Amino acid sequence: MVADTIPALSPEMGAQVVDPRSYAEWDGLLDTFDWLRDNRPVARVMAPDDSFDPFWLVTRYDDVMRISKDNKTFLNNPRSVVFSAREGLDFVENVTGGSPHLVASLVTFDAPVHPKYRRLTQDWFMPKNLQKMEAEIGALAKTTVDRLVDAADNDGVVDFVSAVAAPYPLHVIMQILGVPEEDEQRMLFLTQQMFGGQDEDLNKSNMANMTAEQITQLVAGAVADFTAYFSKLTAEKRAHPTDDVASVIANATVDGEPLNDRDMAGYYIIVASAGHDTTSASTAGAMMALAQDPEQFARVKADRSLLSGIVEEAIRWTSPVQHFMRTAAEDTEIGGQKIAKDDWLMINYVAANHDPAQFENPRKFDAARSPNRHLAFGAGAHQCLGLHMARLEMRILFNELLDRIETLELAGEPKRAKSTFVGGLKSLPIRYSLSK
Repeated sequence: MVADTIPALSPEMGAQVVDPRSYAEWDGLLDTFDWLRDNRPVARVMAPDDSFDPFWLVTRYDDVMRISKDNKTFLNNPRSVVFSAREGLDFVENVTGGSPHLVASLVTFDAPVHPKYRRLTQDWFMPKNLQKMEAEIGALAKTTVDRLVDAADNDGVVDFVSAVAAPYPLHVIMQILGVPEEDEQRMLFLTQQMFGGQDEDLNKSNMANMTAEQITQLVAGAVADFTAYFSKLTAEKRAHPTDDVASVIANATVDGEPLNDRDMAGYYIIVASAGHDTTSASTAGAMMALAQDPEQFARVKADRSLLSGIVEEAIRWTSPVQHFMRTAAEDTEIGGQKIAKDDWLMINYVAANHDPAQFENPRKFDAARSPNRHLAFGAGAHQCLGLHMARLEMRILFNELLDRIETLELAGEPKRAKSTFVGGLKSLPIRYSLSK
């Protein structure tokens, strides 16, 4: 049965869904999503003060999966693919000359453009090609764990995020892009400004209460810096191509023409930033789960066949990309609710990946969970391009960590980032002892 009534959320609950602070208070947010899945799985979210455009919030796993796979009915390009308040969207359109997207990239394209751009690097990120990088990634993992040991105090206490989870995936993705090691800190800074814009500890602004326009201006500045950096890299890779993704992008053609400057910059940015921040969040999430559960830590240390399970469960449990927005191309229905053409929808991966209809006891981290058909990488045509890379680098790192660490526990309260889009831990104090 299709509903004609509009199941609008209360202003308080609607505010919680879009407030970045809610995503830093994880359990309360999951409680809200539990209620929504049971009572209003497709709910209308509206701002009493018209500060943001109304949208449909979709929280059930099956509905999020259906939207993710139906790329004809639910489009990426017409409106922003990331939730933003109206003043932020107005700023983006002024900067871009009318586009709702600050960055033109794979996540903002629809067919027929999207598959053409995706094919440019798709083979590079396939498992067969990535095998040749295992030794390099293994060396980076070993060096990273060495740095973890050096960073710990006399009691074996260290912040795992700053010592490992942030720098390690950054090293990997910068190698893939062909960015020199001396420029990695700049890339980290820009990534944190792009995805940490709502969190004063990550956006480096020292502003605890930025407006939507101020956040968007901060992100726009990071995009401009990224673009300038990769413009120089493009010239180098065209003159002297090497065996890396940057050379593929710099010398790529679509329909016989080189990529224009905006599309090329967007390609670099999505690989550099998305390939780092999301894996960082999943890595920190896995370490927190193991630190909280000594029995599970001992089990996976003894049985490395569970390594893949650690990785997959961490990605589900953490859900670093917390949502994407879609636009209805035609009148349709989701979960028994009528959706009109041009309606804006939020598919919330945190809610979908904690749906008990799909995952038994979803709040529990279980390295042996099987099956684990989570949606943290998305699904359909827009499934994450770098999912095999993320799995590989996490598996290699945790194999090294489990070899070197004998005991593990929390040494303080972990802190989550305040962010509605890409989220995860920004601090994870741990205490460990080394294997003899």
